Amino acid sequence: MSRYEKQSTLIEATGFSAKESDSTSEKKEVYITTELDTVETDEFKYTAEEKEKIFAFIETVSNLRDILDEDPDYILDNMKSLTLEESLALLKEAAEYYKEDVNFPEDMMMRIKILLLGEQISGMDPFYYQLEARLQAALIKFDSPYPEVRAVIRPTDDPSMPCETFRAYVVGIFWVCCASFINQMYHERQPSITLNATVLQVLIYPSGKFIAKSLPNWNVNIFGWKFPLNPGPWTFKEQMFVTIMTNVGGGATNFFHYALTMRLGIFFNSEWVQYGFLFLMAFVTQFFGFGLAGIMRRYVVYPTKAVWPTILPILQLNRALLLPETKQNINGWTISKYKLFWITFVSMFVYFFIPDYLFTALSTFNWMTWIAPKNKKLAFITGSRMGLGINPWTTFDWSVINYTTPLVLPFFAALNKYIGVWVGALVIIGLYWSNYKYTAYFPPNNSNVYDRTGMRYNLSRVMTNHEFDEEKYRGYSPVYIGAGNMTMLGAYYCMYTCAFCYIMLNEWKTIRDACKGFYRSLRDRKLSNYEMFDDPFSRTMRQYKEVPDWWFIATLIIAFSIGVGAIVGYPTNTPVWAVVVVILVCIALLIPTTIIFSTTGYLIPGDTLTVIIAGYMVHGNPIASLICRVFGFNTDEQAETFLGDQKMAHYARMPPRGVFRAQMTATLLQCFVTTGALTWLISHTPDLCTLTQSARLVCTFPNQLYSNTLLLGVIGPHRTYDVIYPALKYGFLVGVLVGVGFWALRRRYVKYLKHVHPVVIISGITRYGATYNLSYFTPGIYFSFIFMVLIRRRYLLWWTKYNYILSSGLTAGMAFSGILIFFALQYTGHTLKWWGTMVQNAGVDGAGTATLLTAPNGGFGPQVGSWQ
Repeated sequence: MSRYEKQSTLIEATGFSAKESDSTSEKKEVYITTELDTVETDEFKYTAEEKEKIFAFIETVSNLRDILDEDPDYILDNMKSLTLEESLALLKEAAEYYKEDVNFPEDMMMRIKILLLGEQISGMDPFYYQLEARLQAALIKFDSPYPEVRAVIRPTDDPSMPCETFRAYVVGIFWVCCASFINQMYHERQPSITLNATVLQVLIYPSGKFIAKSLPNWNVNIFGWKFPLNPGPWTFKEQMFVTIMTNVGGGATNFFHYALTMRLGIFFNSEWVQYGFLFLMAFVTQFFGFGLAGIMRRYVVYPTKAVWPTILPILQLNRALLLPETKQNINGWTISKYKLFWITFVSMFVYFFIPDYLFTALSTFNWMTWIAPKNKKLAFITGSRMGLGINPWTTFDWSVINYTTPLVLPFFAALNKYIGVWVGALVIIGLYWSNYKYTAYFPPNNSNVYDRTGMRYNLSRVMTNHEFDEEKYRGYSPVYIGAGNMTMLGAYYCMYTCAFCYIMLNEWKTIRDACKGFYRSLRDRKLSNYEMFDDPFSRTMRQYKEVPDWWFIATLIIAFSIGVGAIVGYPTNTPVWAVVVVILVCIALLIPTTIIFSTTGYLIPGDTLTVIIAGYMVHGNPIASLICRVFGFNTDEQAETFLGDQKMAHYARMPPRGVFRAQMTATLLQCFVTTGALTWLISHTPDLCTLTQSARLVCTFPNQLYSNTLLLGVIGPHRTYDVIYPALKYGFLVGVLVGVGFWALRRRYVKYLKHVHPVVIISGITRYGATYNLSYFTPGIYFSFIFMVLIRRRYLLWWTKYNYILSSGLTAGMAFSGILIFFALQYTGHTLKWWGTMVQNAGVDGAGTATLLTAPNGGFGPQVGSWQ
């Protein structure tokens, strides 16, 4: 018998058996001996060394069972189906495909490289060389190489499991309506607390169990459409189906940020912006984004490199709620995921009352400013509100810590972002203390715009009949911005061109293949996109009918047509051609931004770019500028939201056409409900979008929108970039140089630069200018390092089983507690006043209006009438 045949027999003999070996080593030895006795013959005996190898292998299988959780036999059986040659071919292909993938496990890539050296050069024992090659190849071919994905997704599918059912629609429609209303009411709070997917799953689960027990088991026939009213126990796929509905429909559409900026008297005071216009624009922007998402599927849904870390906790929680799990002893922990979720949920629910209501200074923990509350420089550097937030510990509030979702996003992405935030802080310090462009006459970090006396810019003094009046402008003042806002804008301009160049160069092969696939699908409607991908998820999805591309294209066309009607029918004064130009630019930017989002978890908004384009095209018309910005940004962001849910459905093996119907239904419902909620909020909320709003409905983004629209939509890019801030426009050029240059360096020094992402670093610099600062990132980086590096490396089995459940429990408990506090106490005016709720606001940082220099009586800058 040859060595290869004998080793193969060894592997077959130990069987990848489905039997469970006992936990004690003594009984494991008995188990191994029994297995070997069944295959040993007089002609073929195992040596003591070979038996020791088999014992070590059984230990490997035992560990593999823990890693693969409920489905180890699937991988173990498929290992047997692979020959050594097939395994090495798969590993060679994977080494090329994943070579620059920052999410791909480093230890796995190292093992693959060693295996590809060959048996002799690798120095591995022949028996273990075969075993390792087949194991790594099986994980790639039949499961996911990413441990975080294996932790939440089963490698097999049960197509008979009920998914798109009548009862699922009933539960989904109910929670879409509830979540849409509550989230819209709560969306403008800082920090925002919403009924997100994690929270909604906690509500969906008992609702599904209740309706499964309550509905009669009837078969219904409506116009030939037959379906069971109650097909049995509430299933995992039904839970996921409703989760996708609420995740799409339960969110507050970002168009309403723009609506507040258009409508409110403290902004542009357009009284014609009422329910009808709000509904139409919400409908158009969301369904247009939905159409774009369908076209983008082959770029960021089907490729396995598109991990989408932000959706993994959702899948893990649904799995814990609905699917049974094997009881295991992992690093001394035997608690189930289901029980851990409820323990963390209740604990955070109770605890959150402390920083959110009883002792709010623990939330905005600007303790360094308490040392000298009136010291402006101390507040500028360490302050959590108007300052830069340079403080070793800034909060005891999970809503602030979780701003960066530290238990979800990869550590490399969090660290890159954090480095960028620090770079931004240093840039602001340099600009502010040098009084560059008069920045020392304004607070260092906010989104406001100012006049030459250091006061907030008075828009009415430069407008006539809602149009820009140049004579009034010359008699009043240029528009000035603070150091934080200036840094943010420059970084955004750099980030856009850097993202486009870097991703297009780095991911060119994926983008090229996706474009070819889209063209082929248009030529051949019967061609399935799943046939173009050979990963385990796409292979199992081939049994379901796919959504044709023309469905999404039709959605795009219908949404755009309605949008044109709304623009023309209402007094927006917006040319349609300008909207078309903005949309085309943002579609080009959508490919790189979604690729970045799908691998790092960080969303790159395109609104700051579109406001520049709109400023050049519809100069002097703020409403037209906002409308263009809506079509450019909101459609992109909605597309990324829909794409995330489609990836979630892809992971869960849900019928694509059912998911399409669910997303369409939920989106339409959301448009009605959120429009009504916003209309009510505008009419019944005093001091809405001001810093003094009692429930913290300060509207951070609408305030930033107002400032940028003044700067670029009213005053215009020409005056802003050629006269006031000429250096900002070079951010676009710097972005190109950084993107191309870093791509070239990375190809040469990939070993050292693999985990450095220039776009994410630059995106960290953009986190200023809107009251955010290091205070919202420093605690998160601590937690990210602990959970995503230390625990993941040292206790991988514990991390695999519990990490996402821990994140979900804490977030859900915080959200439920925060909503209860908001509606029961804060919104009704039941505020608690004592030192612990007032000290964070008592000093310079809390006031938010202090400046390094005081403007002279005649104002600073050029003489009146001398500017253009």
